[in-house]
Amino acid sequence: MNLSGKVALVTGSGRGIGKAIALKLAESGATVITNGVSDAAEATAREIQSRGGQSLFIKADVSVSSEVKTLIETVVAKYGKIEILVNNAGITRDQLTLRMTDEEWDTVLNTNLKSVFLCTRAVLKYMLKQRWGRIVNVSSIAGVVGNPGQANYAAAKAGIIGITLTVSKEMASRQITVNAVAPGFIETDMTQKLTEKTRAEITGRIPAGYIGQPQDVAEAVAFLASEEARYITGQVLCVDGGMVSSW
Repeated sequence: MNLSGKVALVTGSGRGIGKAIALKLAESGATVITNGVSDAAEATAREIQSRGGQSLFIKADVSVSSEVKTLIETVVAKYGKIEILVNNAGITRDQLTLRMTDEEWDTVLNTNLKSVFLCTRAVLKYMLKQRWGRIVNVSSIAGVVGNPGQANYAAAKAGIIGITLTVSKEMASRQITVNAVAPGFIETDMTQKLTEKTRAEITGRIPAGYIGQPQDVAEAVAFLASEEARYITGQVLCVDGGMVSSW
């Protein structure tokens, strides 16, 4: 998976899955723009640079249209193009539906779903001119099968699948592929908060027998972003140790 010469943007790349994706794309030769609303994504850019890769951090809230416009225009002004977009930015505000507030709903939908629309819309005009592009959206198995206490999160992740399928059809003839990965339980800050009992219960539901690593998702994203995946579009790849298939 040689991505040399490609320019990639990874939203929400300060930690966990987003950071692993940024590092993997850089390892594969891409120039990687890291993004987030905190300094964590800047640290990811510095780590890429320390490993000999090319990276730039641009701070932006990707749920805000004006900031997305500036973000993409800045990338294109500096590098002349943008070829790979990984929509990874996401948060959780878990609560039972009966108790969920408007703010908990809106915040998650804006960050996790609206950002995908805004960033995708912003990059498409450049990808169309290039007649080449890769968009990889990070969904979740919660968007495939649901998850109690996550009506907002599951709705956003299911919406990402809908956007993926739609835009893939719109762009397929222009050598622009649009796919999604749907991670299962992955070792991140969120899963580290689980009790040992809950971890054991979850692991028991995973046919592979263990919780995945961010690198497992990053490898799938790097493949979908590559030329080797040129004939794959409109797909949702569950990176979950077989969890959904055995549901």
